[in-house]
Amino acid sequence: MSKKQIEECVRNSLEGYFKDLRGTEPDGMYDMLVRIVEKPLLEVVMQQAEQNQSRAALWLGLNRNTLRKKLVEHKLLK
Repeated sequence: MSKKQIEECVRNSLEGYFKDLRGTEPDGMYDMLVRIVEKPLLEVVMQQAEQNQSRAALWLGLNRNTLRKKLVEHKLLK
């Protein structure tokens, strides 16, 4: 899957989200979307990095401590 396909998937999902709201104004969308996307991103990257936090942090462009904090927030730390 290319970056463009991922972008298209997000766009389509957001359009569906607005359609489901039926005119109701959303609230806190940025934080909601970041949380929704962040957890599966961390799960997949950690799996691909064989649970190596240093490698995963490098791939994500994060400080290892920041990654660790996010893993705890999402209850992904074993």
